[in-house]
Amino acid sequence: MGGRRRTQKAKGGARNAAETVSAAVAGPVEGEFEIDTGLARLERDRYSSTGWVLYVNGVPSSHVDLAEPARLDFEYMRWIAALMRARFDPSGFGERKLRALHLGGGACSMARWVHATYEARQVVVELDGRLAEYVRDWFDLPRAPLLRVRQGEAGAVLASLTENTRDVVIRDVFAGDATPAALTGEATARDADRVLDAGGVYIVNCGDGPDLANFRREAGVLRSVFAHVVAVADPAMFKGRRRGNVIIACSQEPVVADAAAAGMRRELLGGGVPAAYWDEAKVGTFAG
Repeated sequence: MGGRRRTQKAKGGARNAAETVSAAVAGPVEGEFEIDTGLARLERDRYSSTGWVLYVNGVPSSHVDLAEPARLDFEYMRWIAALMRARFDPSGFGERKLRALHLGGGACSMARWVHATYEARQVVVELDGRLAEYVRDWFDLPRAPLLRVRQGEAGAVLASLTENTRDVVIRDVFAGDATPAALTGEATARDADRVLDAGGVYIVNCGDGPDLANFRREAGVLRSVFAHVVAVADPAMFKGRRRGNVIIACSQEPVVADAAAAGMRRELLGGGVPAAYWDEAKVGTFAG
């Protein structure tokens, strides 16, 4: 489920295969493009000369600023970034580099931010191989070994990975406006825990409605696997007043140290859409 932002009308019609390949090689261009799972639409951000918005089957998927990879336009991505900064000091990895796995790629907005912030070694898992090819050409992504894009189903790829090989796993997979049910169960949570190294963090983007049923269920599942579970969303979302995104972060160690929590809360309140942070106790009470 894409974050709330200013949207605009689509421009350009569908292109034939030769035109789309030519457009991809030349860089981003407005239009509609056939992909393996349907139709992608790329539009310029009317508020930024270097910004682009990607829609997948009509749903806002990603925003990319070619000039500022550290800029995140969707608020839920800014919340993920705040959690990561609070958990991982960008100067704390040295030569080893932070190791990140992204389940769900879109336009690789989050991967571009992680690269700009940490110079991490990253793998992005994207189901739609043709979309992944377009995105790499359009947005000049970092090359392997810093960033590898792997085509495949997120759960299957996660299950195939070696244990203790990632510092952060970010799940941002949607089919339309919902995460496939298979990725929200205990098996996927246990695979994420197995793949994470000591102190690693699993972060999921949970799309939900006012009843918060998805959040309650996922929080319960994650608490059965991880010792520490926290969440971030805007206050209206937590109060059941709208549909949107809840970011859940979990680890076998405290996700956010007490010394970093106050600064993270201030950062979350200062965004374009102020967000609330639920600590372990509050998530536990809510999930029952």
